[in-house]
Amino acid sequence: MDRARLAEFLRSRREALQPEDVGLPRGGRRRTGGLRREEVAVLSDMSVDYYSRLEQRRGPHPSEQMLASLAGGLRLSLEERDHLFRLAGYATPQRTLRADHLNPGMMRIFDGLEDAAAQVVNYLGETLKQTRLSKALLGDDTVRTGPGRSAHYRWFTDPAARSIHPEDDHPTHSRLIAANLHDLYTRDRKDPRVAAMVDALLVKSAEFAALWHEHPVGRPYCPAKRIQHPQLGLLELHCQTLLDPDQSQMLVVYTAPSGSESYDKLRLLSVIGEQRVQMDGSEAGFRSQAAG
Repeated sequence: MDRARLAEFLRSRREALQPEDVGLPRGGRRRTGGLRREEVAVLSDMSVDYYSRLEQRRGPHPSEQMLASLAGGLRLSLEERDHLFRLAGYATPQRTLRADHLNPGMMRIFDGLEDAAAQVVNYLGETLKQTRLSKALLGDDTVRTGPGRSAHYRWFTDPAARSIHPEDDHPTHSRLIAANLHDLYTRDRKDPRVAAMVDALLVKSAEFAALWHEHPVGRPYCPAKRIQHPQLGLLELHCQTLLDPDQSQMLVVYTAPSGSESYDKLRLLSVIGEQRVQMDGSEAGFRSQAAG
């Protein structure tokens, strides 16, 4: 680990970022350009003391997980992320691990959508980043670990994963997910994570195995979705996507037509966040809360 060069690299990338680059308000006068240390710490999900010690050449040896968090917080490119790992004494991450690294351009777009129901997912169906409204709508999927990180895997192995969609929609979702995995497997048979997921699902899910042997072909877009929220009930949403081909990641934004019941429900959800919703049972009362 090269502490001196690691500290210099972190400082240079911090000073190159502006608050508006990461969706933060500029606030009052700043003594120097770039982000403050505490802002980088928040963006990287670590304590201010931990990050400060790294910049001061007296910090602990960061783990690969910490380095990945720093790469995301500082909006590093893949090349910059590899350099960061080498400075910390690690080998450059393999291509399959880069499924967890968000492209800086994608991050800038995501930062501007904080008030929307938006999330970034990778080609395996793993949620890498969610806005507050997305978590309130769908649950926090960024905290999951193991094979269950993948929504594709959960759909066929965990009955609870299907609860957010009406039962009538389940066959369509199953076919779309199976088709997506079939396309990934056919295009890149060398990806061990895709192969491992397919092999596991063929054993664990008879439904997936039956669909797989039909050679399903998917549609290259995100269809409209019906979300069954535990407190607000059914929301009928449009699904807009932005694909990053280099990273095999997709930015997904859920919207509803202005003036619709689902639009009002999204507005109410943006106010109350992940708190439980107390409904009075009347449409008029609901619309009054949403309008307020």
